[in-house]
Amino acid sequence: MRLLTYSPLEAGMELVLPKPEKTAVSFTAAYNRLFKLLKQYGHCMGFRNGFPVWSLLGQGTDRDGKYLMSIPNMPCPFSGEEKKMKNPGGNNHSDPVREFILLGFPCTWEAQIFLFSFFSVIYALTLTGNLCIICAVWWDHHLHTPMYILLANFSFLEMWYVTSTVPSMLANFLSETKTISFSGCFLQFYFFFSMGTTETFFLSAMAFDRYLAICRPLHYPTVMTVQCCIRMGACCWVCGFSCFLLPVYLISQLPFCGPNTIDHFLCDPGPLMKLSCVPAPATEIICATFNSALIFSTFLFITSSYTLVIRAVLRVPSAEGRHKAFSTCGSHLSVVSLFYGSIMVMYVSPTAGNPAGIQKIVTLFYSVMTPLFNPLIYSLRNKEMKEALRKLFRSVIFGQRKPLKN
Repeated sequence: MRLLTYSPLEAGMELVLPKPEKTAVSFTAAYNRLFKLLKQYGHCMGFRNGFPVWSLLGQGTDRDGKYLMSIPNMPCPFSGEEKKMKNPGGNNHSDPVREFILLGFPCTWEAQIFLFSFFSVIYALTLTGNLCIICAVWWDHHLHTPMYILLANFSFLEMWYVTSTVPSMLANFLSETKTISFSGCFLQFYFFFSMGTTETFFLSAMAFDRYLAICRPLHYPTVMTVQCCIRMGACCWVCGFSCFLLPVYLISQLPFCGPNTIDHFLCDPGPLMKLSCVPAPATEIICATFNSALIFSTFLFITSSYTLVIRAVLRVPSAEGRHKAFSTCGSHLSVVSLFYGSIMVMYVSPTAGNPAGIQKIVTLFYSVMTPLFNPLIYSLRNKEMKEALRKLFRSVIFGQRKPLKN
């Protein structure tokens, strides 16, 4: 027997049940039996125009004029028992989603190959640039100071930050299915946004370090010791990976029953919440409030710190001292402006209705391009870092193995 169900999302879903036996019954008995079926299976029926609809196919009459009716003797087909579902018109809205489709950047195959090559080069340059900063800080003893230790941690973070998205995006360029598993999607969601949160904490720690160095120079050596810097860095890592557990958990508990297509190149909270079967205003409000509090609190802390720094620098009588302070703080402010300017557009209100194309471009900018720019900004605007990189390259070329002391 075949039963046709109808739902507000899609009509025509076929449910194929095992072939039952037919019995000859009177019209009254058939009506009573149908009523019992509706009552028994009412919780798993489809609806049309607000009324339950079950179409019993294969009905007829026998030689005596009695009605033939198929009598199923099995539990509700949506109860998780053995069933066979056919949905020729689209996604099956009854089964939970087990994987998502990341559309990425739909275009021709030639354009996909070009994008794959382009972002592969960007990824390699990003890893190389940030690795050079880490090696320069490690090798040059003059850079074993709190500011450069935090910078090395920041570069290490940027390497993993870009790694959480770009490899999967590159794989999707060459993939025909472009699928990602449910657990894989939320793991990417967690690590990507946890590292983004950690980045806001490191930018705050770096701003605090510059505030102490310029506004409180006499207290700086006793307050910002190497041990204190290491504790600050560890706190940034732990807090960054702890903060986003709640939003990820709340969104993962939403019912996803189809469709499963995400018009993005990563698992982003906005498109994910739009795929939920039921509206989730409470989750949206919690996530928007959390994002707003995190972004604005760290941004206000950073801007306040640099405002005090700039005010103190303007009082420095030496032009050389002002130039050195501005060159150091200018690089930090450039990174802060690039990062915060893009994430504020996206995550203060994740379901505000930004067009998918704008979401992709903005996300691409702060997740891929900003980690590429950071090594350039820090190396080109900082004389000590440029000198350390020159020493590093000379040591690599001439085969020097000992850490650089001069």
